[in-house]
Amino acid sequence: MRVMIADDSVILRDGLAALLTRRGHEVVGTVGDATALVDAVTALAEGTGLPDVVVVDVRMPPTFRDEGLRGALALRARFPDLGVLLFSQYVETRFAAQLLAGGARGVGYLLKDRVADVGDFLAALERIADGQTVLDPEVVSQLMGATRADDGLGRLSGREREVLELMAQGRSNGAIAEHLVLSYGAVEKHVTSIFTKLDLAPDAGDHRRVLAVLRYLQLDD
Repeated sequence: MRVMIADDSVILRDGLAALLTRRGHEVVGTVGDATALVDAVTALAEGTGLPDVVVVDVRMPPTFRDEGLRGALALRARFPDLGVLLFSQYVETRFAAQLLAGGARGVGYLLKDRVADVGDFLAALERIADGQTVLDPEVVSQLMGATRADDGLGRLSGREREVLELMAQGRSNGAIAEHLVLSYGAVEKHVTSIFTKLDLAPDAGDHRRVLAVLRYLQLDD
């Protein structure tokens, strides 16, 4: 993967860059603020090509509020296929909602203090680069608490809601089956039932899995 890192902590930037490089990935740049991030990614797009993923801290200079998120949103608006991972110490449901509402494909939100395994972190980056959605379970939980009206979710069974929650975390059907100790076929049936109950008809132009997750998080307008 080609990765851009944006974080105001020099230690974290250099540490991530060294880790990714040792694992065979290319770090195309490291920056310390959102303005530099937007400029660097734009320059890459006009030169050697977009990175596969940008890793962005939410709170960055100068105010340490939401500069990183705003930079990520600006980049996604200009480059919809750019993978974005928000990598923060805090669960900011408003920020997660803003990013996901702009399109959930190829986005993620992980908490720094909860990433305990290098392999899991790299796997998350790869899934985001592949267009999948990766959310820390704590982010999902807090987004659930901030949801609006039911919008059809009340029709789901308890097991179907468990499956949909794991889908929201970016897990594949195989991973869901392993986590819930179900057969792969049983998970497929639950997923199909979820699509039916949420009135997500087959459509080559839509990604029902992403739409179901957005409905679950109540972010699809």
